[in-house]
Amino acid sequence: MTKTPEASSSQHEFLVEITTTIPDGTDPSEIYACRTAEALRAKELASAGRLVRLWRPVGELRSIGVWRADDEVDLYANVLGTLPMRPWMSIAVTPLRSHPNDPVQG
Repeated sequence: MTKTPEASSSQHEFLVEITTTIPDGTDPSEIYACRTAEALRAKELASAGRLVRLWRPVGELRSIGVWRADDEVDLYANVLGTLPMRPWMSIAVTPLRSHPNDPVQG
């Protein structure tokens, strides 16, 4: 199992739901290039400790992930805003905090 970098004490976690809708008529080569760049950027953000986990619900064309940032402004500007497919994404962000019954905390 790969270990993700520790978040700095000033970083917060966010649950981020992303739905990507590619406009009709978009050139397939543009889609391929964006998806390739998106995969590379996700690896970079994971290495930097910004992308913690990412899931795709079965049968759905959206993703759900845990992301880290200093605050919501930082999340949008310096993390999600750097994703190559961002212009095609609708994003819902929920700030998270630890729960006292979280088994990881115990």
